[in-house]
Amino acid sequence: MKRRLILMRHGKSAWDTAALEDHTRPLSDRGRREAPWVAARLLELGWRPERVVSSDSERTRQTYTCLRSIFGDPMPVEFTRELYLPDVDAVRGAIARLPPEARGVLLLGHNPGFEEALAWLSGAAERLKTSSAALLETEADPWTSTVDRPRAFRLISVIRAKDLRPKSLE
Repeated sequence: MKRRLILMRHGKSAWDTAALEDHTRPLSDRGRREAPWVAARLLELGWRPERVVSSDSERTRQTYTCLRSIFGDPMPVEFTRELYLPDVDAVRGAIARLPPEARGVLLLGHNPGFEEALAWLSGAAERLKTSSAALLETEADPWTSTVDRPRAFRLISVIRAKDLRPKSLE
């Protein structure tokens, strides 16, 4: 049975804010515009996740809100400090704890950990700029069987917000 994993980097963050620390930095206007484009593309491709596990930072929470506005019906979401500036082991740990009945999950977080996790999980070296999503599939079952060996997933595609920019904004 196929399992689908989406590794998505948060939207572009605002640097001209009064946020005192990185964890509280919000999305920029560009980040709020681009995240819904990625959600719409995921829907077009039939990749609407059943659940989301996200960093608990302000910008990932806001990115999730933008995604949810396009996905429609609420889906279970877990905000966790584990995915805030994670390393590969933290991403693998989040995957290992996914419920066995979940077939499609979106992990929402940060670099450089998400790029490193993508390389470990699939063997693919791809840049994940803000509002980018890597679509991964595996036949492995359960989720726990995917995290103990590298390349358990196959990279299907990378969605980049810059490629989805409407012509009117170019």
